[in-house]
Amino acid sequence: MTSPLPLEGVRVADFTWVGAGPFLTKPLADHGADVIKVESRTHTDPIRSMAPFRDGRPGPNRSGYFANRNTSKRSICLDLKSIRGKELALALIAKSDIVTSNFTPGTMDRLGLGYRDLTAVRPDIICLEMPMQGNTGPHRDFRGYGLTIAAAGGLLGLTGYPEHPPVGTGTNYPDHVPNPLHAAVAVLAALRHRRKTGKGQYIELAQLESTVNVIGPALLAAATGRRVDRAANQDASAAPHGVYPCAGEDRWCAIAVTTDDQWDALANVLGRPEWAAKPCYATADGRLATREELDDAIAAVTAAHDAEALADALTATGVPAAVVSDAAHILTDPQLNAREHWKVLDHPEMGPSVYDNIPYRLSATPGRLHTPAPVLGADTRDVCLNLLGLTPDEYQHLAAEGVVG
Repeated sequence: MTSPLPLEGVRVADFTWVGAGPFLTKPLADHGADVIKVESRTHTDPIRSMAPFRDGRPGPNRSGYFANRNTSKRSICLDLKSIRGKELALALIAKSDIVTSNFTPGTMDRLGLGYRDLTAVRPDIICLEMPMQGNTGPHRDFRGYGLTIAAAGGLLGLTGYPEHPPVGTGTNYPDHVPNPLHAAVAVLAALRHRRKTGKGQYIELAQLESTVNVIGPALLAAATGRRVDRAANQDASAAPHGVYPCAGEDRWCAIAVTTDDQWDALANVLGRPEWAAKPCYATADGRLATREELDDAIAAVTAAHDAEALADALTATGVPAAVVSDAAHILTDPQLNAREHWKVLDHPEMGPSVYDNIPYRLSATPGRLHTPAPVLGADTRDVCLNLLGLTPDEYQHLAAEGVVG
C-alpha cells in the first residue's frame, strides 16, 4: 500500500501552458495536489505540438515535451470565451485552493477570471500569475518565452566566447529551473500562510526578475563598474576548466582543476609528469601558458583517451571530471538507474514511456509520479459531473455546443 502524498486535499485550477507554468504545477501534482489543467480544444497548449513525438508521429497526446511537464495531472477542456464555460471555470475555482496562470497581463481579467473575480467565489484563494515582466511598467505587455526571457535577463549574454555572439544555454533555462521553482516555493509559502491565518494571497512572479537571480554575481560585479563579458568555459577559481575532446566521434570529458594536488594528479593521469609540481602549465620557453594554450595542450593529450576511462581515472585521484553524455548514455547511466531516476508510466496513447523521476527525496513526505500526462480533455466529464455537479444530460448539451469536451 502506498503512503499518502503530502499535498493530498489541495486542489489547483491550472490555467498555465507551455513551459514555466506547467513545470510549476508538476511538483505540486507529483506530491499529491489535484491539479486540474484547464485547456481548450480550439487553442491547445503549444507544447502538445512540439517534438519529440512518440514513434515520430505528431499528435496532441504524443509529445514527450508535454508529457514530461504534466505528470500526475488531470485535463479538462472548457471554452472560456463562452458564458457557460466561464461559469464552469469559476465553479471549479470555488472548489480549488490555488489558481495559476502565465498569460500576458490582463488576460485573466478579460476572461472574467481576474483576482477580484476569484475572491468573489473563493475569498481565501491563492492566485499566482507569471507575467513575463510583471503587471506594471513600460514592458508589462511584452510577450515572451524562456528564450527571450533569458536574453532580456542577461543570462544569454554570459554564454559563449567573448569574440563571438552569445550561444545560449541549449535549452530555455528560465522555463525549467528559476521561474517554475521560485513560483512553487511561493505557492507553498502561501499555503502555509493561509493555514496559519486563514487568508489567501495574490502572487505575481515576474519571470524576468526571477531569471535575473541566476546571474547575481555578474550583476554585483557590473554594479562595481567592472565589465562582465562572456568567458566560454573559463572559471575564475579553476584552471584548467573546460570540456576536452576524447577518442571516438563527438566524445568529450569535462575537467576542472582547483588545487595544486589536482593539477599534479591530472598531469600523472594524462602521462605528462613533467607538468606536475608547477603552479601552472608552462610553455617550452618557460613562460606560463595562457588559458587558451593550457586548454590546447590538454586537448592534444585527451584526444587519445577513452572518455569514460579518463573520467574514471581522474575522479579516482580526486580530480573533478565527467563524461559529456548524450540522451542515450543518460538512460543507461548506472548512478541514475541505481537511484531509480527513470520511471516508466503507461500512457493511454503512447504506451509505456520513460519519465524522469522526482530529483529530490523528502524523507517524511515523499512524492511520486502517480499517473502519466493526461490526454487532451481526458477528465472533462468526470470533473463536470463529479466535482461541479452537472447532470449527464447537462454535460451532453454543453458538449454538443462546444462549451466542454
